[in-house]
Amino acid sequence: MKDITSRIVELTKHGHCTPQISQLAKKLKEPSTTIHYNIKKLEKEGAIKSYKAVFDYKKINEGFCVYVLISLAPDEYGNPEKIAQDIAKHPQIESVDICTGDWELILKVRTANQDEYYEFTKNVISRKGIIKIKSLTSLKQVKTEFVEM
Repeated sequence: MKDITSRIVELTKHGHCTPQISQLAKKLKEPSTTIHYNIKKLEKEGAIKSYKAVFDYKKINEGFCVYVLISLAPDEYGNPEKIAQDIAKHPQIESVDICTGDWELILKVRTANQDEYYEFTKNVISRKGIIKIKSLTSLKQVKTEFVEM
């Protein structure tokens, strides 16, 4: 049989999943049609943006996770979204947040290993407008916003 695991991973990372309506109906003790109606309403209102799979990242060769704190050059303070949106286009970036304090951006980066992260840093993060970065390597994830590990 054909191995399409990597293609499935990519699609499920980008929202090609569906809620398990029958399981929700059992847990909530409500008819499936009621669950379906309410889910569609939440989607239409924009409250539900996407459905994604939750991975054991080591098993899909993305086990090296780094939080990157970024300080912008003074001429970039006025529009941090410009750099944030540019950086967010890269597949290694899991999230980008504009923040307050000593740093203007926080990135969550996933790569296979530290060598791949190093190359990513050289080619993507080391760019005009970024004057300082600080990398914080995640040793073990205990909880995500989705599930307890």
